[in-house]
Amino acid sequence: MINGSGEDFKSSPYRRTSNDLEAGNSRREFGEEEEDEGSGPFDIVRTKSAPVDRLRRWRQAALVLNASRRFRYTLDLKKEEERKQLIAKIRMHAQVIRAAVLFQAAGEGVNEPGVPKKLPSIQGHVSDFDVSLEELVSISREHDLSLLEQYGGVKGVAGKVKSHLDKGVPANNTDLISRTKAFGSNTYPRKKGRSFWRFLWEACRDTTLIILMVAAAASLALGIKTEGIKEGWYDGGSIALAVLIVIVFTALSDYRQSLQFQNLNEEKQNIHMEVIRVGRRIKVSIFDIVVGDVVPLKIGDQVPADGILITGHSLAIDESSMTGESKIVRKDPKAPFLMSGCKVADGYGTMLVTSVGINTEWGLLMASISEDNGEETPLQVRLNGVATFIGIVGLAVAVVVLFVLVIRFFTGKTENPGGSVQFQAGKTSVSDAIDGFIKIFTVAVTIVVVAVPEGLPLAVTLTLAYSMRKMMADKALVRRLSACETMGSATTICSDKTGTLTLNQMTVVDVFACGKKIESPENKSLLPPGVMSLLIEGIAQNTTGSVYVPEGGTTVEISGSPTEKAIIQWAVNLGMDFDAVRSESLVIHAFPFNSEKKRGGVALKLLDSEVHIHWKGAAEIVLASCTDYMDANGCVVQMKEDKVSYFRKAIEDMAAGSLRCVAIAYRSYEIEKVPSNDVEMANWQLPEKNLILLAIVGIKDPCRPGVRDAVKLCIDAGVKVRMVTGDNLQTAKAIALECGILGSNGDAIEPNLIEGKAFRAMSEMQRLEVVDKISVMGRSSPNDKLLLVQALRRKGHVVAVTGDGTNDAPALHEADIGLAMGIQGTEVAKESSDIIILDDNFASVVKVVRWGRSVYANIQKFIQFQLTVNVAALIINVVAAVSAGNVPLNAVQLLWVNLIMDTLGALALATEPPTDHLMHRPPVGRREPLITNVMWRNLIIQALYQVIVLLILNFRGRSILNLEHESDDQASKLKNTLIFNAFVLCQIFNELNARKPDEINVWKGVTKNRLFMGIVGLTVVLQVIIIFFLGKFTSTVRLSWKLWLVSVVIGIISWPLAIVGKLIPVPERPFSDILQRKYAKKENQEDNL
Repeated sequence: MINGSGEDFKSSPYRRTSNDLEAGNSRREFGEEEEDEGSGPFDIVRTKSAPVDRLRRWRQAALVLNASRRFRYTLDLKKEEERKQLIAKIRMHAQVIRAAVLFQAAGEGVNEPGVPKKLPSIQGHVSDFDVSLEELVSISREHDLSLLEQYGGVKGVAGKVKSHLDKGVPANNTDLISRTKAFGSNTYPRKKGRSFWRFLWEACRDTTLIILMVAAAASLALGIKTEGIKEGWYDGGSIALAVLIVIVFTALSDYRQSLQFQNLNEEKQNIHMEVIRVGRRIKVSIFDIVVGDVVPLKIGDQVPADGILITGHSLAIDESSMTGESKIVRKDPKAPFLMSGCKVADGYGTMLVTSVGINTEWGLLMASISEDNGEETPLQVRLNGVATFIGIVGLAVAVVVLFVLVIRFFTGKTENPGGSVQFQAGKTSVSDAIDGFIKIFTVAVTIVVVAVPEGLPLAVTLTLAYSMRKMMADKALVRRLSACETMGSATTICSDKTGTLTLNQMTVVDVFACGKKIESPENKSLLPPGVMSLLIEGIAQNTTGSVYVPEGGTTVEISGSPTEKAIIQWAVNLGMDFDAVRSESLVIHAFPFNSEKKRGGVALKLLDSEVHIHWKGAAEIVLASCTDYMDANGCVVQMKEDKVSYFRKAIEDMAAGSLRCVAIAYRSYEIEKVPSNDVEMANWQLPEKNLILLAIVGIKDPCRPGVRDAVKLCIDAGVKVRMVTGDNLQTAKAIALECGILGSNGDAIEPNLIEGKAFRAMSEMQRLEVVDKISVMGRSSPNDKLLLVQALRRKGHVVAVTGDGTNDAPALHEADIGLAMGIQGTEVAKESSDIIILDDNFASVVKVVRWGRSVYANIQKFIQFQLTVNVAALIINVVAAVSAGNVPLNAVQLLWVNLIMDTLGALALATEPPTDHLMHRPPVGRREPLITNVMWRNLIIQALYQVIVLLILNFRGRSILNLEHESDDQASKLKNTLIFNAFVLCQIFNELNARKPDEINVWKGVTKNRLFMGIVGLTVVLQVIIIFFLGKFTSTVRLSWKLWLVSVVIGIISWPLAIVGKLIPVPERPFSDILQRKYAKKENQEDNL
């Protein structure tokens, strides 16, 4: 049990995470295994908790043309530092105000006995309420107890805001609107998202595009000067127009992407909480909470607004999000003020909301830092490495092309299509020479634009944005981008049982009481009145649930955890009047249910001053504390060994039938021994020995439909599912067999089936030896789950963990992917998680795995497509430049190819939906090469084909196409137009090949992806328009239907070629490993010599 002092709370299982605004010291540091994972700047396999210096290192190593665009969706290190400083300032400001108020009060002698404190000005009262907004804010912010007492305490404040401490506010819209008008809404001003114009400006900041614009301006000026405005503007104008189109398309794509992230961020902030309105507990959005609302609080909840404690039992709050101090603070009538944004660390209670939104310190804080600061993903970092390598190669190629073309031009070796020399020393005018140089320089710069795959790292955020939006429909809310892709590498899932593998629809089906099995659990005549009275007393008071009886209604509404609801429903069926029973006794102390001890208790003071202590929890644990039981006559009988064995056997039988077993016990207590003052009461340990057993109930929670198929799908995909539950080992075994986690009874042996305490007792080496074999862990504590995750990660597994409780936070944070439950999960668990499973269903977890694999697969498709374009375009231009002195693909054409490759290609391939094929192969290793052997094979075949065919056309096109009868200039234009047209069509057909890198049928499912079909169709239409109508801009001419047919045939051959290529076997070991091994072997041989 948690004691009174802040120091004692430090051992609390409650754990904060950096997703809160509290200080990050409580986080597990980036461990040695991550730091040593790779020496390369781009070798960061886990960005979760990565140190700032490692993040800064890869940024500095990346070759970037447009930093504002490339790093848009990565963590802004400068802003993060500013954000931390701003939080510190706001916290300091709040503390200074509070200290100043107390100092002023002390100076004026306000706190002296008999001296009343001056109340704040009551101007601004709203006619509907007896208190102003300023007064309420003053009470909340100053935390002044004497001021609160002058208002009549919490009851007086509730009266002034027209609220009832038990029933809350009226639930009608008129009342809620009037409260919002008078006291504000529970929202805060958010910084507006970036406008389209901001994205347009950032797209303009690309270094190469700026150089191209300058070159275009120079070309435009020279063209107009030499040829006049009518003809002279085409060369420069076409480049400028092409650059402008690239900028607009880029900005549109980025803007659309940002809107998706904006919507997802709003969804993440929309917490749903229970409030009491008209005596009924209902769930509302945190943004809909109003002043006067009565809010029940339990472990793991976020305090939704500023308020005052109404009642609380062992209620402890973590205020570090506001104070920055890692200290848990107890709340009681002497310290009743609750601050918005803080978390409930222990206990339970209810609060009255007094200030909301911007009128709270949390609201001010969130309004100041509401802009999302981004984060990078491991794949994003690796792709920056790939882009940097390709960019350096492309830059080198561009420099070679520039030098070769410039040298050839100024030495008079570059000829026009008619055979005339372009530059003759002393004869060619300066303006013509400059114009010729600008054209050469423009081509070289454009090669850099095409070669540096600026869109490659951004394709990750594109596919993640798409996947996150689609995952919402599959009941998964992604909180961390990196988790989405990491899930594709998951090798094991450690899942909870209750609510995830089961339906969480619990009912009491078996009852053992009075030393025997009660054949009809809901027949109250089978229970003696004495037992019945004590049972109902314990159930009604030892709970965080509640019962609401509608006026004139017969069906009661029960709220609480599924286990609580099942037990309360059973008691209601037995005739319990919940409110009447609770009015007959007073809770003087409580020990909230604890997942370490697996039981919870209360001490009650009855009307006749008698004290009863009630316990409820895991059956075998509570049974071990019982020395007596009540028999069929309602008499207390000593529990002998045979009766203990009988009850143990009953528990085992119920557990074997997959029932959750809960025992209910009580004892009387001498009132003289009950602590008499608040300090002693706060530290009182509830007596938990010498209990009298009242009943053991068996609660049925059926398996979710389809969970067996989902588990099988995981097994087929190479992902091992492990069940980690706090339930009895026999219950866990029964459910595991039903779900398919255990294949048969023969598998249900240690260490496949293990108890948490047995695993905990092992040494670290022993845990590492057995961890791979564990399929089911029963009676596990949150710390056991953490130990399991740590052992699995040390064994090289990529671990996904589900959790719903506050104490699951460390395991959720430690895991590679933390999956919190959206329905039963606490806010602490959700904020420690990476993904929230909105329907608590294991099948949704499997869908997340599928989407994770899809992200990786889509990126690989895009890489294959982009590298094919890069390699082909670079080789064609380099070979042509070196051998002939001119290039078949000019600057405008290359910019169009770049647009197809970067923006449109990413949109088409990065948004492919996941397929069943993804779940029939093993997980993707986080250290596996991004470019696989299969991709190299496909890429080389397609690029080689394109290079050979197009270079043949470049050097022999005139004779092959029978263009001898055409003029030199016309023949050259027709040939180059055909090369350009065929090259673009090759990319369009190859885009279809890239959809299925390892499958023969590339058309499978293509009609389901309308975006892909639309983009391919748009590309074809635009290409036709370019050839037919935009020849002046692109330096092309119209092609005859025969040459169009030739272009289409050249493009379409890539399909049968891809099929043939896919029949060529490739080794499973990556080529890079084979080369490294050969190199190492050669070095060893040389050393031996």
